[in-house]
Amino acid sequence: MKNLLICFAVAFVAIAFTSSNTMAQGKGNSLRHVVLFKFKDTSSAEDVKKVVEAFEELPKKIKQIKAFEWGTNNSPEGLNQGLTHAFILTFNSEKDRDDYLVHPDHKVFGGIVGPHLDGVTVVDFWVEK
Repeated sequence: MKNLLICFAVAFVAIAFTSSNTMAQGKGNSLRHVVLFKFKDTSSAEDVKKVVEAFEELPKKIKQIKAFEWGTNNSPEGLNQGLTHAFILTFNSEKDRDDYLVHPDHKVFGGIVGPHLDGVTVVDFWVEK
């Protein structure tokens, strides 16, 4: 009897986890692609402005991007490790995100930003509500 209860408990947890995972990727939820840049000291304010403007153009060129936001670090904690600019892109699916990553306009942007980067961090996550 004890073994049967343990089996039911394990099955319940497995089903609950699978359902939760499926819901996170289901319709109506969003996949966020967070990109953080640290620019080289040699990059001028004008260089950084051109990078930001080029990034802002991507949603007009790549239909898979559902939303785009950006801003500069404003944390008083001093833990940004030199990362100054944050960009958040929203996608409806992992496929949309993957299509964006190989899109020719994204590749062109990589050529614009690349010479100015001293560091980059990228984190993708499904929004939990």
